[in-house]
Amino acid sequence: MDLQATKLDIMQKLMSVTKESLLDKIENLLDKEMTVGYTTNGKPLTKKTYNKRLQKAEEQILAGDYLTQEELEEKSKNW
Repeated sequence: MDLQATKLDIMQKLMSVTKESLLDKIENLLDKEMTVGYTTNGKPLTKKTYNKRLQKAEEQILAGDYLTQEELEEKSKNW
């Protein structure tokens, strides 16, 4: 079965699901596995990976580990 046929098959099965708990499991799996963005190098990011990177960035900001716009502009003059 090709990708499009598989997607259609899954959609048809989803439409017949009556158990909310099963739909919740499917939704959680999709949220965990689907690509929500890409790194600057083009690497795909899942929601989980994206949130980890966001948390790390917030921790760096709180620790003062960042450059201001002015500092970055000054530093870029030497590139």
